[in-house]
Amino acid sequence: ELLRQGEALKRTEQMVDKMDQDLKTSQRHINSIKSVWGGLVNYFKAKPPESKPEQNGTPEYYANSRLKEAMMSSKEQESKYQESHPNLRKLDNSGSLTLFCTEYLVSSVQRDSYPKNQHLRAYHQKIDNNLDEMSSGLSRLKNLALGLQTEIDEQDDMLDRLTKKVETLDVNIKSTDKKVRQL
Repeated sequence: ELLRQGEALKRTEQMVDKMDQDLKTSQRHINSIKSVWGGLVNYFKAKPPESKPEQNGTPEYYANSRLKEAMMSSKEQESKYQESHPNLRKLDNSGSLTLFCTEYLVSSVQRDSYPKNQHLRAYHQKIDNNLDEMSSGLSRLKNLALGLQTEIDEQDDMLDRLTKKVETLDVNIKSTDKKVRQL
């Protein structure tokens, strides 16, 4: 949703830049109509170069790379979590998924660090694995939150820039409207 809003802000800023360009053109036409001298000045004065809205103070909008990376790693971690979670994984008749999970759990922790009692060892391994999953989930959430914050900061700057442009455009439109009414 945030990426969609960023794109919408970019398009809005481009439209405001286009409106500003059109307003400058209309100012030239009003000067031509208003007096002979204004027409002569416009004739000899070079036409303002038509620039693309992206070159008119509006940087090209690309979604924050930090947010994209966080979203991609989040999807990867989510799929790994779903594969290993007993309630979320798909049942495999061959038992290969269960075998994979068991091998992963045993290899991920050192066997010597647990008590000799098998029940306590299994319990400690289960707790460690749950803590690892929680740590992974919290890391994923942290990265997503940091990516979202960076994207929000960039869009906030874009909104500030857009607000200034709209205020300037509003003043220019009112001035142009007044000139047209005087004609």
